[in-house]
Amino acid sequence: MNNGLPANILNFYLAARKNRFLSMAVIWTRYLIGFAFIPSGLKKVAGLRFTSMPVSNPVGFFFEALYQSGIYWNFLGWTQVIAAFLLMTQRFATLGNVIFFSLVSNVFLITFSMQFKGTVYITALMLFASFCLLLWDLPKLLTLIAKDNSEYRYSYHDLPTFNNIAIITGLVFFFESLMLSLAMINPGYRQLIWILIGSILLTALVSFILMMKKKIPIGQPTP
Repeated sequence: MNNGLPANILNFYLAARKNRFLSMAVIWTRYLIGFAFIPSGLKKVAGLRFTSMPVSNPVGFFFEALYQSGIYWNFLGWTQVIAAFLLMTQRFATLGNVIFFSLVSNVFLITFSMQFKGTVYITALMLFASFCLLLWDLPKLLTLIAKDNSEYRYSYHDLPTFNNIAIITGLVFFFESLMLSLAMINPGYRQLIWILIGSILLTALVSFILMMKKKIPIGQPTP
């Protein structure tokens, strides 16, 4: 089997990928980092400022400049929302994480270079989580650097993967997080915030129980 990985690295990778608990952790990590981008992304899509800091503050000046760019500000928002959606679907999570990694690496460098207090640690953790997800999908990504005239195949049929419960949960989470973010930026719907938070927590609880009862399947090829 030509997989492009040395035998020792491949064995370590397969040992990790065959662990059901790690597979479950990956699914929920995708949900979590997807959640992180939706509120800030929707603000940009709606053409709203991200912060109320004055332009006399270097951080406030930076975000005001981005906000005044107009279309670019909206583009950043749409990219964040699309990346979050792809991550939560599970089916397209690899593509979503590639987009997410490029975005969050920029966010981390911004928070680091501009000395954001506390925020830099959060963005560092998000970057680390995204990097781990890239490693999780390593065989898929290796196909991007294969030679044009080479035959690059791998067939891992005994790895745990997501099921329909995980896919449906991701779509529900995305819809709920959209509604929550809209309620947070719209003063007329602030009374719905706690209802939506409760809905998200209930969805998480029910989905986790269902996933534990119906274990992550084995014997299906990773899409």
